[in-house]
Amino acid sequence: MSLRPTAHPLRYSYGTNGLTDLRLDDALSLLADLGYDGVGLTLDHMHLDPLAPDLAARTQKLARRLDELGLGVTIETGARYVLDPRRKHGPSLLDPDPDQRARRADLLVRAVRIATDLGAHAVHCFSGILPKDPAGEAGTEGQAVAAEDAAWKRLAETLTPVLDAATAAGIPLAVEPEPGHLLATLDDFHRLRAALGSPDALGLTLDIGHCQCLEPLSPADCVRAAAPWLRHVQIEDMRRGVHEHLPFGDGEIDFPPVLEALAAVGYQGLVSVELPRHSHAGPQLAQQSLPFLHHVAAVSKPPDADRPPNPGEGPTDSDGRTP
Repeated sequence: MSLRPTAHPLRYSYGTNGLTDLRLDDALSLLADLGYDGVGLTLDHMHLDPLAPDLAARTQKLARRLDELGLGVTIETGARYVLDPRRKHGPSLLDPDPDQRARRADLLVRAVRIATDLGAHAVHCFSGILPKDPAGEAGTEGQAVAAEDAAWKRLAETLTPVLDAATAAGIPLAVEPEPGHLLATLDDFHRLRAALGSPDALGLTLDIGHCQCLEPLSPADCVRAAAPWLRHVQIEDMRRGVHEHLPFGDGEIDFPPVLEALAAVGYQGLVSVELPRHSHAGPQLAQQSLPFLHHVAAVSKPPDADRPPNPGEGPTDSDGRTP
C-alpha cells in the first residue's frame, strides 16, 4: 500500500459510475481496502436508486456502512438513464416541458436529502444540453440567441427550489461545467451565479479533465480561478479538444501543478476519480489510480514551498531543526 503524502492534505475518492459492474457494498469495500478516503456516489438503479421504494431505510443502511468503512461521500447526479430509459440525461433542467424540468429538479431535491442523511459534503449536478428545435430548423442568429437566453432563464428558475433545499440543508449544490452542455465553462458558471444573485448554496464542481479539454486556462490555473466557489473536484486524464475521460497517463494533463494548486487554495472536499466508461476495468483502475495520485502529490511542491519564512521561522541550529 502506498504511503499517504503529508505535504498535500488532499482526500481522494473514486466514482461509482466507474464501478457499475460491482454491487454497491462490494464497491465500497474495495475502495476502503485500497485506501481511498471516500466515494463519489452516483444515484442510479444499480447502486442507490433514488426512485425505488424504501429510500430512507436504504439510505440509513448505507450511512452506517460508510461510517463503518470510514468513507466520506459526494452525491453525483449524472446517471445516464435514471429518469428516462430512452434519453441520455433526460429530462434535463432545460427541458421545454415544465413538468419534465420539474422531474429533474425533484431528483436533485432528493439528492440533497440523501446527501444530508449520508453526511455528504456536496451534491453535484449539471445543466444539460441546449434543446434542439423540435422542427429541426436552424433558425436565424437572432432566434438562436433568443433560444439560448430562454434556456438560461429556465436553468435559473428550475434550480431555484433545489437551491432552497440545499440552503435549508446546509449542503452545497455544486454545478459542473460540462463540454457540450449549456453550462460548459467557468464563465458559464459565473453567468448562472449572477443570474441567481450569487446564493451561498451554489458552488462549483470542477472536472480537471474538462479544464484540459476546453478552458483557455491551464487546469492548475482553473483551480486557482475557481477556488472561492470550489465545492467538488473530479479528476482524470484528458486531451485538448477531446471530451474523453482517460485513465491517468493516457492523456495530456500535467498533474503535479494541479494537486499543488488544490492544496494551496485549501480545498477540503474529495478529489474523485471520474472514469464512467471504464467500469469493465473498474477494480483495476481504482487500484492503479490512488498510487498514481499519491506519487504525484509526493513529487509536487508543498503548498508553502515558495513562501518566504516569517520572522522567527527557519532553522536555528546546524542540523536544520527548529525549537
